Amino acid sequence: MSKTIIKNGTLITASETFQADILIEGEKIAAVGRDFDEAGCRVVDAEDKFVLPGGIDPHTHLDLPMFDTVSSDDHYSGHKAAAFGGTTTVMDFVPDDKNDLLQNVEAWRDKADPKAAVDFSFHMNITHFDKEIAAQIPDLVGAGITTLKVFTAYNGRLRLQDGEIFQVMRIARDQGMLTMLHAENGDVIEVLVQEALEAGHTSPEWHAHTRPAWGAVESVLRGTALAAQAGAPLYIVHMNTAGGVDQLKYARDLGLPVMGETCPPYLFFTVDHLRRPDGAKWICSPPMRSIVDKERIWLGLEDNTLQTLGTDHCPFFYDGTTPIEYEGEEVKIPGKELGKDDFTKIPNGLPGVGDRLPVLWTEGVVKGALTPNQFVAQTSTNAAKIFGLYPRKGSLMPGADADIAIWDPEKTLTYGVDVAHHRTDYNLYEGWELQGYPAKVLLRGKLIVDGDEWLGKAGMGQFLTRQPDAEVI
Repeated sequence: MSKTIIKNGTLITASETFQADILIEGEKIAAVGRDFDEAGCRVVDAEDKFVLPGGIDPHTHLDLPMFDTVSSDDHYSGHKAAAFGGTTTVMDFVPDDKNDLLQNVEAWRDKADPKAAVDFSFHMNITHFDKEIAAQIPDLVGAGITTLKVFTAYNGRLRLQDGEIFQVMRIARDQGMLTMLHAENGDVIEVLVQEALEAGHTSPEWHAHTRPAWGAVESVLRGTALAAQAGAPLYIVHMNTAGGVDQLKYARDLGLPVMGETCPPYLFFTVDHLRRPDGAKWICSPPMRSIVDKERIWLGLEDNTLQTLGTDHCPFFYDGTTPIEYEGEEVKIPGKELGKDDFTKIPNGLPGVGDRLPVLWTEGVVKGALTPNQFVAQTSTNAAKIFGLYPRKGSLMPGADADIAIWDPEKTLTYGVDVAHHRTDYNLYEGWELQGYPAKVLLRGKLIVDGDEWLGKAGMGQFLTRQPDAEVI
């Protein structure tokens, strides 16, 4: 069995910062301590560097069909980008395309398994509900999937009615599963979109105007109330409004088992970015909000009202008529130009799975808004606990998978599309000056990123079977 020692580093976990070495045997952390026998071991010197558990991104959409195209990262390119950014576990969503949930899972595994370059797991979308689907949901636990996503938006496509969401939540409760909620008001959106188009408002900013913040705020409260009445835990995805975070705090102060996730773009961008000539680059759902919303989300991370930072990574080309080079081959995929004359036809989604840790480190840790321990909690450990992966993932404890990011806190770089490894033609953080970046990344003891060198490969990532009754934090 191969052995590796990471020595002289400063270990950062969700709760502690301390000097120690790590002994890795095979795929696992065997011990954390000092003065390990180096005979027969590969030794990695982490002097002046931090040693973190690999990041966990709980929210991505890879190889996802949308608006006559598909998200431009698949389960290889998206995982590779994640790894370069220090993330070693990625969670994706299974579309509810057939009236057979396990067939949906099998179809998504068929896409992901041969391409996966880091470890991965799935959430199951529940986008229509009847007695047959209700009877199938418990079978997902045996397939290692313990999370269900429901929507209060996308009428006629993804949305469930409140009574159906309530029933899903009760089934989830009984099976030790967790319900995830996309919280917007689909009825209001439908009315406002129709009115905007009839009035000739077709530019990107109208994507935000037709999805008002108040719809998200009341949907967060409504979802929380449904969960309270169902006696079920709830995880609210991609929270991006001040009022929504206020509602989350209200629920948590009452002792309700409700948790919240936000995404990096909501920390840095506003509706003003949609008014730019290239505003389509920032089109996602829910949309960018106001400065007040941005500030409240930051506070939600700082005071731990929000538990996780996912990315909702769902990239599209900005100009899908022009190819890019990816791993020596030309790639051209229709993208946001599809909606150049109509904001409703712009594919919804942003790149970000590789940006998340480096950008948050600079803007959060370096600038003093977050402690390094909060950074680890919100980008790794909390997700591991919430989604039933802890302590195998998200920790540096003996027995955990040796998923490790060796972090160089002094490395500075000008970030952008030429640095990020997403398979798309733009980056939201183009030209940003960053401080702190992964120097090496290990997946289950294997070195997959070494500086600028990619050592990973398609198919090396493992599907993670998760257990029910995960922690509510």
